[in-house]
Amino acid sequence: MTDEAQPLGIIAGSGAANLLPDLGQQTRIDSDTPYGTTSAPIYQSNFHGAVVCVLNRHGEGHTIPPHRINYRANILAIAELGCEVVIAIATVGGIRGDLNSGDLLIPDQLIDYTWGRESTFFDGADGAGVGHLEMTHPYCHTLRNLLLQAAANANVRVHDGGVYAVTQGPRFETAAEINRIENDGGDVVGMTGMPEAALAAEKRICYASVNLVVNPAAGRGDQDITMDEIRDSWNIGYENLCKLLKESIRLYATLGTKSWLPNSQIMQM
Repeated sequence: MTDEAQPLGIIAGSGAANLLPDLGQQTRIDSDTPYGTTSAPIYQSNFHGAVVCVLNRHGEGHTIPPHRINYRANILAIAELGCEVVIAIATVGGIRGDLNSGDLLIPDQLIDYTWGRESTFFDGADGAGVGHLEMTHPYCHTLRNLLLQAAANANVRVHDGGVYAVTQGPRFETAAEINRIENDGGDVVGMTGMPEAALAAEKRICYASVNLVVNPAAGRGDQDITMDEIRDSWNIGYENLCKLLKESIRLYATLGTKSWLPNSQIMQM
């Protein structure tokens, strides 16, 4: 790497602590922002020549439910550390018939069913004015391609493309709600994809997600969802997820000061 890349952000979800030891020695960063504190300290390390900043969106010990995550503080803190690129990890339920527990999917679209969450930096409250985010393509094409290339390099099977439906949580969905989401075009269902993706775009962060399928969605399996099933899927999927992340970091480091821009645009009157 001839030119040093900007730090790479990783926002990790359930079971994120499993990832931290794999990235070597970490420096703890406690962040306070105008929107409050982050879900957890950010842990910074150097891996394959890249500075990596990891944040657990659910807090240390998984103490924060999806609807109470301070998404604005998390994204602002990551941005202020200089991260122009963020890989977001999310556990999801599989709706589409070819998705099995333990599978990895790199989505290319979103449906937002959440409500009541602080979802924008452009609310007029901080003097920054009101902005309108154009979000036809919610995930960064360049980063998605890097993740797909990393998967191929690491011999990790991933599903390329899919619609991530984001529900409010913290409860799981009913079978009827999953039927509705499937009719809407959803392929997987989770609880944290929004407003995280939109806030990242507002901060001009190149953002993409890796989804780990940990259970069939409600009504799609032979039995009700259990935590034992979810934990078993974590154990199956995290080995491949870690391989994918390590190779993604290595590829990112080789690109140096490449310009990273999100697909979305901000329009202000």
